[in-house]
Parts: sequence; C-alpha cells; structure tokens
Amino acid sequence: MKSILLIGLGRFGRHIAAKLDELGHQVMAIDIKEDRVDAVLPFVTNAQIGDSTNEDFLGSLGVRNFDVCIVAIGGNFQNSLETTSLLKELGAKLVVSRAERDVQAKFLLRNGADEVVYPEKQMANWTAIRYSADHIFDYIELTEEYAIFEVEVPKEWLGKTIGEIDIRRKYNINIMATKKNGELNITISPDVKFTEGQTMLVLGSNKDIQKCFHI
Repeated sequence: MKSILLIGLGRFGRHIAAKLDELGHQVMAIDIKEDRVDAVLPFVTNAQIGDSTNEDFLGSLGVRNFDVCIVAIGGNFQNSLETTSLLKELGAKLVVSRAERDVQAKFLLRNGADEVVYPEKQMANWTAIRYSADHIFDYIELTEEYAIFEVEVPKEWLGKTIGEIDIRRKYNINIMATKKNGELNITISPDVKFTEGQTMLVLGSNKDIQKCFHI
C-alpha cells in the first residue's frame, strides 16, 4: 500500500482516485473546486479544497511524506507546470504529471516531473490500433518499439502446437498467454495447441508483430 497525493480532480483525476481506492492505496486528493472534491470523497482517505500553485498551501500537505505525487490537472498547463515545480522544490519523492502534448512533456520534465503520462495520446493510440484490424483485441505499448498485442490465432495455426510453428525462431515473437472464453492461460510450453475461438497475448517489436499478423 502506498500513500499518494493526487492533485486535479477532473475526469482523469476521478478515474485515478477510483482505481487507487480499488487497489487499496491511501489517497489525499486536492482540487480548487469544491464540487470536484466532493465527488471523490467516497474513494479517498482525505481531501482538501485548495490552490496547488500556492506554495504555503502545498507545503502544508507534507509532500515529502507521500510515496507518489500525481499532477492530473488538465486544461490549464500553467497551473500544472507550477504545481509540478513546487512539488519538487518541496521535496516530493516521485512526481508524475499529465501532459497533453510533447512540448508540455518537455517542460514538465525540465521543471520537476520525474515521469509524464499522456492519457489522451495513449488512448488515441490504443483506439487506432485496436479498431484498425478485426483480429486485434487489445494493445499495450511498452516502449516506442515494443508492445503486447492480444490477437486472434491465425487459421493456419489451428490444431498445431507452439513448438510445431516455432514462433520465436521464425518470427522473433514471444507468446505470453492464450485466452479463450475470458479465461487466461499463462502456462505456455511448446506442447500448447491452438484451438478455435482462441486468442493469444504476444510480445515483440511492433515491426515483427505487424509483419507476422499482417497488421
């Protein structure tokens, strides 16, 4: 369990608060708007109404004591940048800030952010890849070059084992799991045989996966 300071309670911040609550973490939530603070009260350990660009207010929260400080402010980059900078000046251990564009990420990283997240960009990438081909069911980007795809098992692989197809040697791709009727099987060996209605989670470079599965 971690202690987390969450600043900015718009839609993105509220989703974070709800998920952190589900995962059992302790969350202090901050926003300048009372209605937003009220909306997350069921999901957080504590919440305060305040201006995160005010150094005295931010300092009163004891940011050094939190394992992670998340700046989820959207729509006002100046406030996000000032909050990020103040958090680092006040001794925050780990600052994760939201960016909407690459140029914002550069400024945030130069002014105190340890890491940057792109909710809109990441969701746009996922949507474009997920719905651009009928045989792709999920996608997780690991780096700019590598990703995990959930894909339909090619028809020519049905009835054959992983060992018979020799996927790793031929395609430079690792099969991490198979999935059928919502059940995930992570016990992967050369003897695993592909069956109708099955999907698989594969790890590899985007280039290799796209070539292998005609994405």
